[in-house]
Amino acid sequence: MGTDIERWLKEDGEVFFREIGIKEGQAVLDFGCGGGNYTIPAAEVVGKAGKVYAIDKNEEVLINLAQKVESEGLRNIELIKTSGEMKIGLEDESIDLVLLYDVLHHISERRKIFDEVYRVLKTGALLSVYPKHLESEEETIRKEVEESNLCLEGKTSKKLLHGDSLNEDYVLNFRKKNKRSTGIKESAGSHSWKAQRHNSEQYIRQRSWAH
Repeated sequence: MGTDIERWLKEDGEVFFREIGIKEGQAVLDFGCGGGNYTIPAAEVVGKAGKVYAIDKNEEVLINLAQKVESEGLRNIELIKTSGEMKIGLEDESIDLVLLYDVLHHISERRKIFDEVYRVLKTGALLSVYPKHLESEEETIRKEVEESNLCLEGKTSKKLLHGDSLNEDYVLNFRKKNKRSTGIKESAGSHSWKAQRHNSEQYIRQRSWAH
């Protein structure tokens, strides 16, 4: 049967993401992607017609993920390196589903990132939150997300990967209902790192976002 990680990457992860609403051809954002355990199965689900943007501030993590992406032969993942600011270098209303999985405990300014998520989501699109390590703050997180005009659609309990193990846990799913202006502008110094098909160091290159 293999390890929990192997089962998740080969089968369970794809099943999980289909059940929460990821579809073929969609654009997905994995914010705080880390080693890519959510990025890779999401990319398998969206397929060649879709795309997954994997964002992290840790360059070494992205280089390691680039090696995995290369070995899996996936061409629909774009790796983006951030400076750690609560900004997302993507266009307004360009994303079908955002994953905030096992990352909120690293973010001190959650409202800022929720506002950014609202900005990049298309109307009717989904935000899926895995609030690992913050279970005691579930109600606070729900209120913060809803203050960014994202409405709670449901709480889904499933087996999902955390670290090296599959565990019974839950995610909170929110939907963007209406358009509103956030007034958020990209900083002039924001950059992204785009995945390439060369060796790991060349696989991520810096490029500026023009706005």
